[in-house]
Amino acid sequence: MPNRFGSLMAIFPPAFLDELRARLPVSEVVGRRVQLKKRGREWVGLSPFNQEKTPSFTVNDQKGFYKDFSSGKHGDIFTFVMETEGLSFPEAVERLAGLAGLTVPRPSPEARAREERRKTLHDILETAAQFFEAALASRSGAAARGYLADREMSPTMQLKFRVGYAPGERFALKEHLGSHGVPVEDMIEAGLLISGDDIPVPYDRFRNRVMFPITDLRGRIIAFGGRALEKDAPAKYLNSPETTLFHKGATLYNGAAARAAAHQGAPVISVEGYIDVVAMVSAGYEATVAPLGTALTEEQLSLLWKMVDEPTLCFDGDSAGRRAAYRAVDLALPRLAPGKTVRFALLPDGQDPDDLIRSGGREAIAAVMEGTRSLCDMLWQRETEAGLFDTPERRAALEARIATLISGIANDAVKKYYRQELETRLRDLFMPRQRAERLASPGWGTEPFARRLGSRMPRGGPRFGRAPPMPSLAPLSPRLATSPIVRGARSSLPTREALILWAVVNHPWLLERHAEELAELEFRHADADKLRRAVLDTVATVPVDAEKLQSEIEARGLGPILARVSRAITHMADWPAHQGAAADDVEAFWTHIITLHRKTCTLHKELKDAERALGTEPSEESFAWLRDVQGRLAGLEGSEALIEGFGAASGRPVKGL
Repeated sequence: MPNRFGSLMAIFPPAFLDELRARLPVSEVVGRRVQLKKRGREWVGLSPFNQEKTPSFTVNDQKGFYKDFSSGKHGDIFTFVMETEGLSFPEAVERLAGLAGLTVPRPSPEARAREERRKTLHDILETAAQFFEAALASRSGAAARGYLADREMSPTMQLKFRVGYAPGERFALKEHLGSHGVPVEDMIEAGLLISGDDIPVPYDRFRNRVMFPITDLRGRIIAFGGRALEKDAPAKYLNSPETTLFHKGATLYNGAAARAAAHQGAPVISVEGYIDVVAMVSAGYEATVAPLGTALTEEQLSLLWKMVDEPTLCFDGDSAGRRAAYRAVDLALPRLAPGKTVRFALLPDGQDPDDLIRSGGREAIAAVMEGTRSLCDMLWQRETEAGLFDTPERRAALEARIATLISGIANDAVKKYYRQELETRLRDLFMPRQRAERLASPGWGTEPFARRLGSRMPRGGPRFGRAPPMPSLAPLSPRLATSPIVRGARSSLPTREALILWAVVNHPWLLERHAEELAELEFRHADADKLRRAVLDTVATVPVDAEKLQSEIEARGLGPILARVSRAITHMADWPAHQGAAADDVEAFWTHIITLHRKTCTLHKELKDAERALGTEPSEESFAWLRDVQGRLAGLEGSEALIEGFGAASGRPVKGL
């Protein structure tokens, strides 16, 4: 805004003016007077200030400005209303507040005092952030630095995100802020102390936690998030409470930096936590954000849409992640507008972004991002994945549910095209010949989803006749085997194969009795199999210790594979695979994990048999067999450490982990 308006702006609270800018995109305000057309990331139209035939007037919602190249005029929503309607700045604020449905706060000494109060709280939180940063670098921060090293968070990323450490003492921050003259009441209002009628002496809210500052869209610290270092902490992650500055449902972690990156064309991605944001940024996805301990809210979705028209929502590859994705479908669907939607990225099962990047590198997450799915695809999957549609009543119920969902879309144009698309999918689902042709076309969906559709056909097919048999093992689309989502899953080493290899590399004495056992195992990942063969070749000649074995592996050019194996070991329960574990515990771990691996291989073979049976005879019995195998496979995940008495030899608790 031009400088001559600076003194006028001072009569209104900056927070109120920011709220007007947030609620009223420039294109919406300008579009009331100028006919705009979307062109890339900007809107264009004829100048409202000069007569012209070729559009030279541009609007950029992300930057919050318009630019008229014919007259040289530029500004934001306030200057546009002032220039086009001849209003003063206070009058323009009144007009825009009416459009936004807000009441203009009257300038008063009290309002100015509240704004000064907010500035004071910002200063207190900045002082706290500096204290946490210093604590991380001090002797007391050793455990926190170790945690960050285990998560492979580089010093550069720690500085970029201003990561810190809250000491374990109850009054460490309180005493530090007190030494700077900060009253206890101000510390409480900033959300830094726990207080109450039943608490005689307020104490630090964050103790023995890795600290992540949370900023507003102007980059000012408004709150903190803390990750507990103690395993038995009541809350693994703890956010600041709601305060004058912080409303978690209307804030995105890393929002300010992500907005700046989005202006430079970076894709906007929403993940689930602080660590995931840091991992994504380290992998090159600068415009990554995260909600703050809750499901995505309407306010947070609006913030994403102000950054980019089609943000990507990335969810962990587990049942909770899918449920979160489906909740996001319900949140976004009624609010869709022409050009405004969301896409979905679903990670491989059992992986979050941090796990995937550490095990598979940037290539693994890039493959997943290439395979994002539309909101329409996610809606269709949710409504069809769990049911059988072998009777008229069930088909009618599905059609009614989809009609109800479509009716909730506010924008008529978007509603029309959703109705057309989903009516086509319904016809294809209920008519086997047309459906088979549709499924064969590239981009219709993933292989498991298409197979589920086949499984819903009743025995003998619907009244149109028996459905043609589906291919048993070949992909439904020639592009499926090389699709980004499949490549994303394949690029990540299976955790159990990585555990077996890492245990052998760190405890090569295992091969004195188990070499033949290792040689006979089936490995699904090509790199894992290559490393397994190199280990066996090495120990077959001369006895080696762990250091010599790793040196030999690196000499064979397999160091990058070994590093990927190491990165795939991300859970504390996998400690027996590392050096330092007692021999008895390593032996017990080896026996257990080899048993699990063999069971998994057997179930994968049975899974193929079940898929083949479903493809040739799409009956309820075949579908039930498939689901049973899938359930048994899921039950084996994450059970490596479930051994009674495990860890006794290494001095660990003797109950199952």
